[in-house]
Amino acid sequence: MAVSNSLAKSQQKTSLTAYLSNDAVKNQINSIVGGKNGTRFISSIISAVNANASLQECTNASILSAALLGESLNLSPSPQLGQYYMVPFKNNNAGVKVAQFQLGYKGYIQLAIRSGQYKKLNVLAIKEGELINFNPLDEEIEVKLIADEAEREKAETIGYYAMFEYTNGFKKAMYWSKEKMKAHAVKYSQGYAADVKKGTKWTFWSKDFDGMAYKTMLRQIISKWGIMSIEMQTALDSDMAVINEDGTKDYVEMDEGMIVEGSAEEMESANAGEGEEVAANEPKEQTTEQPQQTTAQAVQQSFFQ
Repeated sequence: MAVSNSLAKSQQKTSLTAYLSNDAVKNQINSIVGGKNGTRFISSIISAVNANASLQECTNASILSAALLGESLNLSPSPQLGQYYMVPFKNNNAGVKVAQFQLGYKGYIQLAIRSGQYKKLNVLAIKEGELINFNPLDEEIEVKLIADEAEREKAETIGYYAMFEYTNGFKKAMYWSKEKMKAHAVKYSQGYAADVKKGTKWTFWSKDFDGMAYKTMLRQIISKWGIMSIEMQTALDSDMAVINEDGTKDYVEMDEGMIVEGSAEEMESANAGEGEEVAANEPKEQTTEQPQQTTAQAVQQSFFQ
């Protein structure tokens, strides 16, 4: 059963701590997460919400739904870890604020590494003066990285590079110029397009362009050429969604004033580092991931019925 209608209606008048202490809600959490893990889960939600004033104004049901999805993917809601975020969004139709699930770029990395298919996985901002050549035919890149970290941090970003190598040796790489990334952001984010037009900084693209660019590069390269476990597919399908009481998803962007410092996509600096990732286009390879994916789906199904 999902968050019951009676609980959902009353939760606006109830603090999150009190809401999560409700026997019916605790029983739901414990049946999905488990007793011992349920205590840890509740503590992590409260900590994440207490650190974000706007998130405290969201409906308790939407916060719990987003957090349960993150838990089903075995990701942490801690903003410092950057794996996923619960982001405030104003639902004008309902007249309330709801929490949106947003996958962080470090969450993409965690899910990919967990598959055991990747030998290497990396995403990197390329600074001015570093790029010597990128050949899109053989995907070979030649760069001379700035050695001094402080100097490199100050340098202007001119593009983004992402690559992965499977354990079987298959490799894939891509490079986007910053201009291409900006065009992509304007095309697919109405909020960022409005920011560019008005000179405002309400969206994550405006607040942390590099962090959103890393996420975009990983999403592009993994979804197009990587083998994705069911767990990864669930994460991609749920990214940027508000999870409703019936389990359906609404894909939304932030309204002005809804973005909070320290909430989402304040991705810490650049290098995702080398991780592990994935196998080529061989469906049989995915069978090892089936139990984890089934678990993630089962959590959603059991909660939203």
